[in-house]
Amino acid sequence: MSDSPVTLITGGSAGIGAATARRLLKLGHRVAVTGRDEQRLARFAQEAGRPGTLLTLPGDAADHTAVQAAVDVTVERFGRLDNAVANAGFATHDTVTEGDPAGWREMVLTNVLGPALLIRAATEQLRATGGRIVLVGSVAGIVPTPGTLYGATKWAVTGLAESARRVVTEDGVGVTLIAPGRVETPFWDGRGGVPDSPLLTADQVAESLVWALGQPAGVDVNTVVVRPLGQPV
Repeated sequence: MSDSPVTLITGGSAGIGAATARRLLKLGHRVAVTGRDEQRLARFAQEAGRPGTLLTLPGDAADHTAVQAAVDVTVERFGRLDNAVANAGFATHDTVTEGDPAGWREMVLTNVLGPALLIRAATEQLRATGGRIVLVGSVAGIVPTPGTLYGATKWAVTGLAESARRVVTEDGVGVTLIAPGRVETPFWDGRGGVPDSPLLTADQVAESLVWALGQPAGVDVNTVVVRPLGQPV
């Protein structure tokens, strides 16, 4: 068990992050998940059976001190770090022409600054293990979405993935962007419920993410776009 991979996931208590954590735990990984909602983290740990291979860490993915502490505590607990997954993010579900700017700052910081902070905090450890960085983006960061600042944040994540890859690839660290289409997760809570259209499950996206993490040494899968069958854009 002491040689099993160690994965840190931000925003790991629900949705894609939680589904990924569950899959990795079943595969024998040691997993640390972060989240701002301590009650949600506690529920996730309880549902997972509170295994000794799971570490839950309350903290804001857009706060440098909290992100660095999450990396440090994970390494202190498990002795290494093999994978860092920047999953935390949300949408305000409005437009730049008619939306409410009150929620934009938090969204931009979480969606864009958050992944950058995780890269900064984790890179030294990942160089030591030849590990991988995974950024959870969106199809909204591949195909322009009319009027949304959320889409712009995911375009930033798309660019960040390639920017980071160019810096760390010669150090043996892989970087993967996972860009899902519409997924049935709490993402839609602020929009009045899930849309009446084809949807992926969080577990289906997690399967792609775990596949990327499981690539052989020397293989760097860079961009994975995953849509539900029937989503045209």
